[in-house]
Amino acid sequence: MTDNKLVNTIVEGIKDKKGENITILDLRGIGGSICDYYVICDANSITQTDAIADSVWDRVHQDLREKPLHDEGRQNATWILLDYHEVILHIFHRPTRAFYSIETLWNDAKRIDIPNED
Repeated sequence: MTDNKLVNTIVEGIKDKKGENITILDLRGIGGSICDYYVICDANSITQTDAIADSVWDRVHQDLREKPLHDEGRQNATWILLDYHEVILHIFHRPTRAFYSIETLWNDAKRIDIPNED
């Protein structure tokens, strides 16, 4: 994955709830970026997006003693954002991710795709 412990912990929290299509965008060195990394994943249902957010929140708090600065999107759960300042996590319901396709906004970022687990 990366040498960033927070990114790796977030990815493990996503995997705990079977999040899919995990993408890490390394935004360091790109002018105008608001963080160092975006972590993006998707889920098959809005129930799963919420479960992934809970899993990541719990794992990061337990392992690293950090809490997100912002936690947004829980009401409709089609796009949940957890902002850890240097890392921002985007959890999408799959159709919402396809519609917004935010990874294409950062084509100049280094991209790491994590294979889905069976």
